Amino acid sequence: MQLSHTFTRESATFDDPNLIGPSGLVPVMRLAQDAGLDRLAHERLSVPTDKGANAGLKVNSLIAGMVAGADSIDDMALLRHGAMGRAFRDCYAPSTLGSFLRTFTFGHVRQLDAIATRTLTGLAAATPVVAGIDDSAIVDLDDTIIEVHGHAKQGAGFGYSGVRGLNAMIATVSTPQAAPVIIGQRLRKGAVGSPRGAASMVTEALTTVDRLRHQPGQPSQPEHRSGGRRPVLVRADSAFYGSPTINAAIAAGADVSVTARMTSQVKAAIAGIEEDAWTPIEYTDAVFDEQTGQWISRAEVAEVPFTAFATKPAGQRVPGGWSYAASPTSTLPPRPPPDRTPSSTRGASTPSSPPPTPRTWTP
Repeated sequence: MQLSHTFTRESATFDDPNLIGPSGLVPVMRLAQDAGLDRLAHERLSVPTDKGANAGLKVNSLIAGMVAGADSIDDMALLRHGAMGRAFRDCYAPSTLGSFLRTFTFGHVRQLDAIATRTLTGLAAATPVVAGIDDSAIVDLDDTIIEVHGHAKQGAGFGYSGVRGLNAMIATVSTPQAAPVIIGQRLRKGAVGSPRGAASMVTEALTTVDRLRHQPGQPSQPEHRSGGRRPVLVRADSAFYGSPTINAAIAAGADVSVTARMTSQVKAAIAGIEEDAWTPIEYTDAVFDEQTGQWISRAEVAEVPFTAFATKPAGQRVPGGWSYAASPTSTLPPRPPPDRTPSSTRGASTPSSPPPTPRTWTP
């Protein structure tokens, strides 16, 4: 038996005039409105010509479409399916939204960054999205490769992963009471080095955290051990171990926890740590001894005087006591006994960082 015809290309459309597919958009867009998204976009986005008219409503439409699952301009048509027009007004056509976005320059993208951070501030005033940020806050900085296809894709290149794509640098903030929230993002060329632009990203992220901590009606922050406000902890991996990034964080009043590269100076500093200076810490498979009040672990931490970036000009060096964490495996000649040999990757924190504790230490 054979089919008497061939299938043509098909598409499905949700067109029942009495039903809404993504009904969850109603509370989401109400929350965005309460946070001031459309107002901020109207005030701060200066897209020229008629393409930029009603910028706030168009930004709202784009965000609503992405929340509903759209991942292309054509997918924005879902905003006009079914009874969406009865629940929302000014649902723009995909062609209109595409013309709006194609008018953007890098300056308009930066305007959107400002809108996003201020919208987050408004959201934090209405919800517990960053609950506990006055007490403790951790800013994490990292980048990732977003795979793309096609040789004509603007900015596409081969980065550290060996995959053709674009590089996205992201900063998040988290607290003991709140999951990580994105407070900064930047899309870059695929072949860019990870630390490029990281210093300005750290500065902007810490400015956003400071704004979140100084909202009207927020309680006063607890005093830090140094007598001032409790600082934010900035964390990053070894790709961001550089003078510009670390000094930007310190200049903004933050503590830093960064994985240090195994330079000859770092190896020499670790080799000079006395055996009795190592303290067991919580790590994978660690056991807490309640009688002694100590962790029984193969991972240990020690602090040693060290000046990072000593070959740089004096203003770019980071002197003081750095904390080094040692994990079970190593490619180095062991300074401590074999059962606690330092790892080839070690976490390091700047002199202003608080001493690591078993509950908050991460490798």
